[in-house]
Amino acid sequence: MILSESLLIIISVYGLNIRLPEQQLWLVMLLICAANIYTSIRLHAEEPVTEIDIFSQLVVDVGAIGLLLYLTGGASNPIIWVFLLPVIITAIMLPQSYAWYMVILTTTMYTILMTFNIPLPAIEPHSPNLQMIHSGFGSYEMLQQAHAINDRHYFNLHVFGMWFGFVFSAGLVAFFVVELAKTLKIQERNLADARESALRDERVVALGTLAASAAHDMGTPLGTMAIVAHELENEYPEHRFPDLHEKTLIIQQQIERCKQALSVMSESAGELRAESGRMTTLTEYIDDVINQWRTHKPTAKLNFFIDANIETQAKIIAERTLTHSLINILNNAAEASPPEKGVDFHASWDLYQVKIIIRDFGPGLPSGVAEIAGRQPVVSKKRGLGVGLFLTYSTINRLGGKINLYNSETGGACAEITLPLLNTEKNDDNPGTGQAPFITG
Repeated sequence: MILSESLLIIISVYGLNIRLPEQQLWLVMLLICAANIYTSIRLHAEEPVTEIDIFSQLVVDVGAIGLLLYLTGGASNPIIWVFLLPVIITAIMLPQSYAWYMVILTTTMYTILMTFNIPLPAIEPHSPNLQMIHSGFGSYEMLQQAHAINDRHYFNLHVFGMWFGFVFSAGLVAFFVVELAKTLKIQERNLADARESALRDERVVALGTLAASAAHDMGTPLGTMAIVAHELENEYPEHRFPDLHEKTLIIQQQIERCKQALSVMSESAGELRAESGRMTTLTEYIDDVINQWRTHKPTAKLNFFIDANIETQAKIIAERTLTHSLINILNNAAEASPPEKGVDFHASWDLYQVKIIIRDFGPGLPSGVAEIAGRQPVVSKKRGLGVGLFLTYSTINRLGGKINLYNSETGGACAEITLPLLNTEKNDDNPGTGQAPFITG
């Protein structure tokens, strides 16, 4: 408003040569600047901005517009339409009651300006002076023609002013309405994301409660199974029953693995991120994730590739839940890919974030899985994508990262994971690309 009003004053005084009370107009502009300075200070205060604050700001704007119009012809000024702008803004941003208050205020100001104003002396119409009629018919005729030309000039200028006022007001209305609508859409999107995040967190809490209950209920059966498996191992020695003894050992190993998983679940329940992980370099963390995954899939083929500056000592929190999430995605990819092709693991990072792309060479994601993954558990026994993928989404989002599932153009499914880095220390003594080679293992 300050820039637009200043431009209009300059055009009117120096462009159209209209004699306006310039000093009073610039004084009003200084008052508007002072109000904006106060508003800027208010926005930096800790107290939240309320509806009263917004309405008060709009009232100040209406008062400033009223003073400017009072000094420039009042209701005869074509820019009188600018009173519509605060009405539209109030109707969009504030409750209905405030909109009606603004309608009453602007209507009152408009009505007052119809009677009380400083006219525009340089362009107001004039009528012939009756005292000069007796000075001669020729002089009177010339004077009447001069006044008609002056009135026509005033009418043309007023029409131009109305056109300019319409264009100016329409542009302001369009600008403010578009910006406000954009802001409202962003707020609605943020609210929708917050509701979705709350719903996802509620599901995670419910799954965590069920997992804790299941861990408690499964402890006793697993203990009984471990005792029975140990007795079977003693009853069927290896030298007499080699096949049965080997199967018994496998059963014991799987039972022990289940007990360890339940133990980890119980120990990590309720821990904070800083307590459930440790700070480590990104390269060490990736190696640790791959080594842990190898214990689950020792025979799976992994195509490992790093595209980053290995001299950049990127650091990350090696959180247990994040490790389990990455291992879960690797397990799903290994189950979907043919054994001879394996899984692609591509990692790249910079000073701020790391991007990990895990790709399989299977049939790809089923239709609709990518759209609902992360919002609710996916029921798909064939691919094994279910609660694990849902928890993976929740974990990565909780850590400030993003995960995107999509089908590759050359076949197979891709999981693209972006995670923020904790901090980085760049080795300036030996800069270079440090790009690691492509490794097949």
